[in-house]
Formats: sequence, C-alpha cells, structure tokens
Amino acid sequence: MKAIRVREFGPPDVLRVEDVEIPAPAEGEVLVAVEVAGLSYGDVIVRSGRYPFPLPYVPGLEVGGRVVAAGPGTDPALVGARVVAATVGMSGGYAEFAVAEAVNAHRVPEALGLDTAVAVAQSGALAIGMLAAIAPRPGESVLVTAAAGRIGSLLVQRAGVLGAGTVIGAVGGGEKAAAAREFGADVVVDYTDADWAAQVREATAGRGADVVLDAVGGDTAVQALAATADGGGRFGLYGFTSGRWAELDPLAIAGRGLAVIGVLGIVFAKPAAEQRADVALALAEAAAGRLVPRVHASFPLERAADAHAAVEGRANVGAVLITP
Repeated sequence: MKAIRVREFGPPDVLRVEDVEIPAPAEGEVLVAVEVAGLSYGDVIVRSGRYPFPLPYVPGLEVGGRVVAAGPGTDPALVGARVVAATVGMSGGYAEFAVAEAVNAHRVPEALGLDTAVAVAQSGALAIGMLAAIAPRPGESVLVTAAAGRIGSLLVQRAGVLGAGTVIGAVGGGEKAAAAREFGADVVVDYTDADWAAQVREATAGRGADVVLDAVGGDTAVQALAATADGGGRFGLYGFTSGRWAELDPLAIAGRGLAVIGVLGIVFAKPAAEQRADVALALAEAAAGRLVPRVHASFPLERAADAHAAVEGRANVGAVLITP
C-alpha cells in the first residue's frame, strides 16, 4: 500500500510516499480502508521534531473509512462498517490502510459524510472536553483564540450551545474574521491589532473575558491573558501554534486572582471510556447540526507536504484533510 513515512524530523518535505506492507490487525483491533485522514497541529509538532517520537513512522492519528478486517477477539460485525477511528499508537493514518483499536472505532451516523465526521470527531471531542474542564457558566463571556481554526471554530460553537453570554473570537485577518462570525462568535477581534486586548475588555463592559481558551501561545497568549477578567477569570492553555508556549508571571496571576488551567492535559487524563464518550457526543452533535466543522481543503496523499505547510503557516480556516 501507499503511505507517508517520515524518516527524519524537519520541514514538510520530509513527508514522502513509500510502499509499505498492509498492517494486520491484532487482537481487539480492526483494519480500516482509509478514505479520509485528519491533520492536526500535533502532526506538525511531531514532524518538526518538537515532540519525541520514534523514527521512522507513518503520521496520522485519525482516519475515516470502512472496516475491512477484524483481528482476533474483535466483533466481526464491524467488518463493512463506516467508521471514524483513532489509530493505534497515534500513527499510521496517512496511508491507504490503518489499524485502530475496535473500541476507538466509532460508527458514523448516516447523516454525516466521512470528511465531516473526521473533521469533527477528535476535534469536537477536544472542544467538548476542554469546555467541560474550564466550565463556563451560563452568561459568562468566553474568548477563543485561533477562532477560525479546526478546534477553535468548534469551541466557538460549543460555547454558544452551553449558553455563554458573549463569545469572542480572536483571529488573524479579515477572511478569518468573517469565518469566526459564521461559526457563531458574537464579537470578533483581530490579534494583529496592537490593542485587541482592550477591544475584548470593551466588549465585556470593562471586565474582560471570564473564560479564555488559547491555542496560539507567545505574544498572542500575553494579550489574551491581559484580556482575562480579574477576580476569577479562567485562562485555559491548549496549544502553541506560534511556536512558543504562553509566558506566565505567577505574581501577576496571583495578584489578579486568575486561574490558569491546562485544559488539554485534563482531557487527556480522563478515563478512556470518557474520552470515547466525548467523541460519540461530538458525532451526535454534528449529526444534529449543533457542531458543524468547516473543511478548508483536502489534499491527496502525494501532497501531504502541502497540507502540512498550510496548517503550519496557519493559512487554514477549519480542518485540513488528507485523502489516500
């Protein structure tokens, strides 16, 4: 089969197509004929060498397709099912076939296309889990950075469903501003503006955002922290697409009465059954029209490097997918 194999860390062009053996599903596993693979920013981080991972490897945590084989001890009724699945070992998705644990293979509702299901399953589960971790109360204001991105767009939608008072989307550029409004942001600010933190405070009657979820880090996180409400505001960290984590001043945080929460770590620490329940809920919410992902672009396997370049350059509005 054709697959992308990474033999060295580096820029997107280390993603190269090779012929590899079709993997065999072990006990409790299924083999999926991949029609769509998801591309997360985590894939970019690993490929660039910023997270330890054994070489060589085939990238890809999430796939959508049909189950074509079941390993020993696996329900044979899964064969033929249309599923989205998390790959074994968080790798193997950029390929024509991939192996997943059967418990992590979710049947796709008939109302959803596979591209939509892949775009919403893991990212939607993360949005659901992170908002549960930071627990916005009805009427509280919520600020989401990278609000036009794959996860940010779903956070904006989910915050609205949970009854947030004002949902504020922070984006970089006019096209993304329009997209954030379409996703349901009540207020949109451009974090290329020097005074965007002040704009957030103005939109919240001077208080600042009660809840902040930041995926960007670096200077954007500094401004997002400045826009967080004193006396009980919660600042949730879940990424560093700028290349740098948020720089935090403990004295200032303590003095302002803020809570800083590693929302992504909380989600990953949940029992596996609860994480699977979040995926199932994300798919159900998508089928009901309450969680609607946007697919920015789909790239064939041979153009995986272009797909990574788009995500790494933060050019995407919504999800970027790979189609083997």
